[in-house]
Amino acid sequence: MTRSFQWIPVLCFVSIPCLFGDVQKLKFNRDIRPILSDACFHCHGPDEADRQGGLRLDLEEFSQNPGKSGLSAIVPGDLEESEMIFRIHLPEDDEEHMPPSDSGKSITTEQKKILERWIEEGANYEKHWSFEKPKKPSVPEGIAEHPVDSFILRKLQSVGIKLNQPADKETLLRRASLDLIGLPPTVEEIDSFLADDSESAYEQQLDRLLKSEHFGERMALEWLDLARYADSNGFQSDGSRDIWMWREWLIDAFNRNLPFDQFTVEQLAGDLLPNPSEDQIIATGFNRNHRLNGEGGRIEEEWFVETVIDRVETTGSTWMALTLTCARCHDHKYDPISQQEFYELFAFFNSVEETGVLHPRGKFGVNTPPILKVLNEEQKQRKVNLQQSIQQAEIAVKEAEENMDSAFEEWEKRERKKVLEAKLENLWSPFEDTSAISKLGSKLSKQADGSLLVDGKNPKGDVYHLTGDLNLSHVGALRLEVLPDESLPSRGPGRAGNGNFVLTGIETKFIFEDQEKKPVFIEWNGAKADYSQPKWPVENILKNAKHLNRGNASGWAIGAFEEQNRVPREAIFLAKKSVAVPKGASLQISLYHKSKYPDHNIGRFRISLASQNHADLNQEFRLPSHLISLLKSSGENASADQKVLKKYFRENTQTPLKIAELEVKRATEKLNQFMDKVPSTLVMQERKTPRDAHILHRGEYDQKREKVGRALPAALPPLPKDAPMNRLGFAQWLVTGEHPLTARVWVNRLWERLFGVGIVKTSEDFGSQVEWPSHPDLLDWLAVEFAQPSTLPPVDGISAQAWDMKAMIKFIMLSKTYQQSSSAKESLYKMDPDNRLLARGPRLRLPAEIIRDQALAASGLLVPKIGGPSARPYMPDKVWDETSTFGNMLNYKADQGDGLYRRSIYTIWKRTAAPPSMLLFDAPNREICMPKRSRTNTPLQALALMNEVTYVEAARALAEKMLHAKSAKNSEDRLILGYRLATGSSPNAGTLSILIDGLDKRRKSFSENPDAAKSLINQGSSTPPSDMDEVELAAYTSTANILLNLDRVIMKN
Repeated sequence: MTRSFQWIPVLCFVSIPCLFGDVQKLKFNRDIRPILSDACFHCHGPDEADRQGGLRLDLEEFSQNPGKSGLSAIVPGDLEESEMIFRIHLPEDDEEHMPPSDSGKSITTEQKKILERWIEEGANYEKHWSFEKPKKPSVPEGIAEHPVDSFILRKLQSVGIKLNQPADKETLLRRASLDLIGLPPTVEEIDSFLADDSESAYEQQLDRLLKSEHFGERMALEWLDLARYADSNGFQSDGSRDIWMWREWLIDAFNRNLPFDQFTVEQLAGDLLPNPSEDQIIATGFNRNHRLNGEGGRIEEEWFVETVIDRVETTGSTWMALTLTCARCHDHKYDPISQQEFYELFAFFNSVEETGVLHPRGKFGVNTPPILKVLNEEQKQRKVNLQQSIQQAEIAVKEAEENMDSAFEEWEKRERKKVLEAKLENLWSPFEDTSAISKLGSKLSKQADGSLLVDGKNPKGDVYHLTGDLNLSHVGALRLEVLPDESLPSRGPGRAGNGNFVLTGIETKFIFEDQEKKPVFIEWNGAKADYSQPKWPVENILKNAKHLNRGNASGWAIGAFEEQNRVPREAIFLAKKSVAVPKGASLQISLYHKSKYPDHNIGRFRISLASQNHADLNQEFRLPSHLISLLKSSGENASADQKVLKKYFRENTQTPLKIAELEVKRATEKLNQFMDKVPSTLVMQERKTPRDAHILHRGEYDQKREKVGRALPAALPPLPKDAPMNRLGFAQWLVTGEHPLTARVWVNRLWERLFGVGIVKTSEDFGSQVEWPSHPDLLDWLAVEFAQPSTLPPVDGISAQAWDMKAMIKFIMLSKTYQQSSSAKESLYKMDPDNRLLARGPRLRLPAEIIRDQALAASGLLVPKIGGPSARPYMPDKVWDETSTFGNMLNYKADQGDGLYRRSIYTIWKRTAAPPSMLLFDAPNREICMPKRSRTNTPLQALALMNEVTYVEAARALAEKMLHAKSAKNSEDRLILGYRLATGSSPNAGTLSILIDGLDKRRKSFSENPDAAKSLINQGSSTPPSDMDEVELAAYTSTANILLNLDRVIMKN
């Protein structure tokens, strides 16, 4: 069927191929895919569930099939028979117009002409270029010595343009220094470079910078954005975490030029390497930098899923520049990634030993497992010493166990002698209770030694009621023994988690079966204990006698939260006078636990009574009556009696074994306390058994569908032979050299960092939505060279290796393309505003961190220390309080001293409130992976640079350097020095004249307003020199403030 429409033949039109001098046959990837991907793939692409009209346009084998209408969208060479062309030319209000008017998408007139030409040329398709393994093209011959220049010049020559002139040496050194170490060159370094006329002078400077320990700090900046690094956990509480050791590993990895393949494997799967080193485990913190939810009411399973999905998204963005998250809920709308394949990737990352949510005390800075404790050399030795102490104590335990029989014989002999010699025959009589109940539901059970053991639930503020008959005529004293037990928490005598108890009251009364008879109470007016916890004496019990049920009462405690106090203790209570036992009466004893620690109930105890009211504590003679009887019997004890005595000896006396075991516990506790103080970092740790993974309907954690295993997307290469099907194998797959994306993505990001725009402008997305590379052959040549070098230069005399990051950086920076001046004719800027042709050097605003670091370095305030915990520079006091209702990051206070002047990479980073001055200059909050920062210029940035404390203080410090310079003889010399420190170059005569005039005006202004001068020079923590004229210093400070705000200072030229 033929559909008639009007079309206009096109001879030439403004497009990407025209800009880059290519008017040959259209290429699907370069010219057509971007149009179809943007306007058509949403409904006619990979996502089968949302595909409309039975039409699929992303693959050639489907594009020419008739749709539901019976018409073919594309008929190669035949515009009139191609339904797509007919539909895109229909009026927008026609219901058959494509794309539909309500889709929010459109096709421009120019794009329609491109589609028409493509069909006329045969409608040839290509597999998406970024999913094809890069092949190393031949370097264009006879154009330039450097391969980069050869590819660039070939494109320039096709449009009649040449490379720009080289940048002057001062500009070039500053550019290289900012790119490699993120700091400006010193005046001495500039002068040295200017004086070196050798051919290798520039290369020597590159080698010097590449081996600087600050190289790793500069390289790490963009990687921190990718890794979503922060010093807090995010979400509502957003408490602090310690993962700065991963940042330290990252900086060190760049400094020691760890090959990118190892760099990749260690971060994604260092824990799975054979016998991984501590550094390799720390490296896995890359995928523990995600947020952790500590909000009340969170569902662990839900946030576990979110954590794993975050890892998939971050890994995909970082190494492959793919938007994998689009396949979480459905097949990807544009790229050949199905929802099933997304969850097959999910399965690689879901078997870490974790809950996926914040540790219960995470909001207070406790790291969420899995974690790794990292010790310095001194701490390692301390740990060895403590472990040796434990080993020695364990040997003593073994020896004590071997000598327990002889120790028992000595104890039995000693105790029998005491019993036989004692005149205390009937002092204490055990209370034989016939009823023992808990008011609140605990269970009290009688033990062989006559004691009562409490178990079951541990209710708040329990009361025990014991009732029994007496074989005494009078009651004058009561003895309460509290006993440790293996079944109780911490093996103490109390039921609290720490083994302690608080007894607040004892009520003792005679009761009668005839309930009309009133109870007879025994009033205790004296109390003693063999030990009382400080501030918790046994006398408190007497004070509570009339208010037994009052809450938050004081009482008797024995400090059983300490190991040495988890031993038998006793207290005795004395009556004012002995009370005769009424006829027919039973005795009821009630124990109350009504302190402010409601779970501190007694766990095991024994009660004895005495007739006299003058009994005293007897530290030695404290055996139960039934044991006294056994010891008093003459002759050899029967075997059963021996067992009873041995059991009591082991459980209730300070045996050599118990003393030795206590030493083991104390030594272990010392080790645990020491390790608690050792810093930790978050790491990956694989489960022994992988978790199941399922396709999640609409991406919801509780909508599980088909179970899936670990697998790789069909559009990408298979796993290498012999690689394990786990995170390690996945990491190795990325850097085999066969993967089409990894090397391309890395060299493109490097190009973007050096030149401002990547060879692929959409550096964050290499999928179907990607913009066509400005120099596709150069991109592929660099990608292959990176993985398999043959041309890369040595760095500081060391030959290039595979995946050599330093060598690749140096290689590009040695090109004439990189060394060009950024100054060019206005016509060139208008023709190529983004500098895609590379006919001039890079000129772009510096990142937030480097702007601040440059000011600190130029002024001399910078503290160049490498690594360590994050610092707290100037920010408004309590800056975080509005976003921190909970957690330990309230009440922000800036550091004092060095912490104020450390490099910005070490600035503490709170996800819900990132450093304000960094955000002003487009730094991300790092809640998620951020592969590319925006680059804006706003009035607020200028206000910050003029007024923020860091920059004002830096201006004063720069002014001090100008005024203190011994080589400067006058104002002109000082201003030249200040200009060189700030810009890396010397001012011309016109600039210098402006600076001198401005200084004179400010000097006069501050002379008329000395208070303003004093206020200006006293900004910041450092103090101005007392011997320096305040007006003069203020005038130079204001001038220095202008220097630090110059366009050529905040820009890389």
